[in-house]
Amino acid sequence: MSTNKSTITRAADRVDAIAQEPFHQSGTQPGTSRASGFVSSLLDIFRHRELLKLLVNRELKARYKDSSLGFVWTLIRPLVMLMIYYVAIGQFLGAARGIPVFAIFVFCGLTLWNLFSEIVATGTTSILANAGLIKKVYLPREIFPVATIGAALFNFAVQFLVLIIGAAALGALEISWQLLFIFPALAVTLVYGLALALALSALNVYLRDIQFLVEVGLLIFFWLSPITYAWSFVVETVPPWLEQIYLLNPMTNAILAFQRAIWGPGSRETMVEQTDGTVRAVAGQPWPADMALHLFLVFLVGLVLVWVSHRIFRRLEGNFAQEI
Repeated sequence: MSTNKSTITRAADRVDAIAQEPFHQSGTQPGTSRASGFVSSLLDIFRHRELLKLLVNRELKARYKDSSLGFVWTLIRPLVMLMIYYVAIGQFLGAARGIPVFAIFVFCGLTLWNLFSEIVATGTTSILANAGLIKKVYLPREIFPVATIGAALFNFAVQFLVLIIGAAALGALEISWQLLFIFPALAVTLVYGLALALALSALNVYLRDIQFLVEVGLLIFFWLSPITYAWSFVVETVPPWLEQIYLLNPMTNAILAFQRAIWGPGSRETMVEQTDGTVRAVAGQPWPADMALHLFLVFLVGLVLVWVSHRIFRRLEGNFAQEI
């Protein structure tokens, strides 16, 4: 009982610490604009780019240290997830009968989602994971959540290569202008991942439950994104006003754009074999209207959120050393 009380007391103390004034200034000096403070942080990280590379390499090596398979594990987890979703949802629940080349469809969503979830999850714990460095050496603390992006991008690159090879082998990859959607999809994923990583990594120093809430939140938003089910299912199932709310999820927009770029059958009518041996035509996906414009607006909002998250980070970082 006393242990529970002490835990509650420590949590309450952390909440009080966030509310206390003033926090130590660490970066932007009085009289300096907030915009210039953001730019100075970017320049500071650029000056420490060699350290950033070392942190990314350390993260990758530490993750697979003493592992016989090493970086092969980067592929094993998403491939196992793909197999589970393909069998459980595609075959048992029959989703594959209405979604052509279902394996590539699912792997498109998984590849982009794994990038986003890895940035957010590892970014949230990045400050605590580097407590020793933060206590002993001066360096821009933003570099730790930023470094998680580098490690996540490496894993993404490996999975993306497998996705492209698989899509080409199964005839799902089509060379057209729609391949350009890869870039805004990736940009939206990175900008929102960075925004969340910055804010959550700072908050997690004071409220350690944040990292567990992030795990739950990522699970919820995984199923709120069109990864294991098609966008056409959403259009046919929910009313238009709820459809617009669904599109407020930035990862929904990113995943739809990624699918449009790589999953060719989603943009045309395709013949799909049914369980009884017959073949029926499946129409292409009714992609959201003005997708390119929508992605641009979502990206701009993401940039604003990065700035806000950076302000939160700089507001809280002054007491990091004491809290960790």
